Amino acid sequence: MTDAIEIRDLHVAYRRKDGKAVEAVRGLSLQIQPGEVVGFLGPNGAGKSSTLKALMGFVQPKSGECLVFGEPSWTESSRRRIGYLPEVAMYYPHLTPLETLTLYGELQGLRGASLRHEATELLRLVGLTASLKTLNRQLSKGMLQRVGIAQSLLGSPDLLILDEVTSGLDPLGRQELRTIIQDKQEQGTTVFFSSHELAEVEMLCDRIIVIHQGQLVEERQVSRLKDELRKFTLAYRGDLMGVRALTDATNGVTTASFDSKEDLVAALNQASRDNVEIINVVTQEGSLEDYFIETIREAA
Repeated sequence: MTDAIEIRDLHVAYRRKDGKAVEAVRGLSLQIQPGEVVGFLGPNGAGKSSTLKALMGFVQPKSGECLVFGEPSWTESSRRRIGYLPEVAMYYPHLTPLETLTLYGELQGLRGASLRHEATELLRLVGLTASLKTLNRQLSKGMLQRVGIAQSLLGSPDLLILDEVTSGLDPLGRQELRTIIQDKQEQGTTVFFSSHELAEVEMLCDRIIVIHQGQLVEERQVSRLKDELRKFTLAYRGDLMGVRALTDATNGVTTASFDSKEDLVAALNQASRDNVEIINVVTQEGSLEDYFIETIREAA
C-alpha cells in the first residue's frame, strides 16, 4: 500500500534577519498510512510548521523528499488531493465566507452551481449558516477558523493537512471539529494535523508523532499509549502477600498501585486467597500532557 504521506530525511533551514542560518528540521523521516488520523506534536519551535510547509511545497527543503500518495508533494496531481489549513489563515476582509469559499473553489477548478452548493453545505457543516454573507472582517477569530476548516474541505480531498487546527475554537467548535474529522476518516480521508490541545489529540488520533528541535523523538499508537499510562489502585484491609503498598496507619487501610490490569487481577486473586477485605478498586487514566512533557524533557 502506498503511504498517504512519506517524508524522507527532510532538512529545512532558514536564514534569520541577522544572517544566521537556523536548521528548523533536521533529518526527519515519517510515514502515514491512508485513512489514519495522526497528531503531530512538539513544543513551539520544534519544526512542525516548517515540516508542513515543506510538505505543501511552500518552502524549498535543504535536502530530503516529501511524497503524497507516492508522488512528489509539489506536483499539481498530488496537491489536488490535499486540503490544507495554515497555522494563521488570512482571508480577504471585504469578502464574505461564501465568497471566500467560492474564490478558493474556483482556484481549484470548481465551478458554477455545484461549487456554490458545496460551499454553502460546508459552511453549514462548520456552523456558519447564519454568517454566510457577513464580511470576514466582522467575524471573530474562532469564526474565521471555521471558514478555514470549511475551505480545507473543498473538493473532498483525500488528505487533510491542518496546522494548529483547534486555534481559536471554543469547546463547541472543537466538538464539531471532532465530528467532522471522525466522519472524514470513516469516508477514507487521511488526516495529519498539529495541535497544542492534547485532549483533542487523544480523542481523535490513531497515532501521534512527537518531534523536538527538528528531529523525531517518538511515535506511538494512542490506544497502546493510553493502556501504558493507565494506573490501577486497590484499597484493602489486611495482609496481602507479595504486594508492595503504602499504608495509611490512621484507619488501617492499605493502598496499592499497579501499572497493568494483569497485576491488579493477580492482586485481587491473592486477596481472595488471603481473605483480605477489599475496600475499593479504582482505574485512573494517565495524562497525555504529563507524557508529552516528560518525553520532551528527556529529548532536550
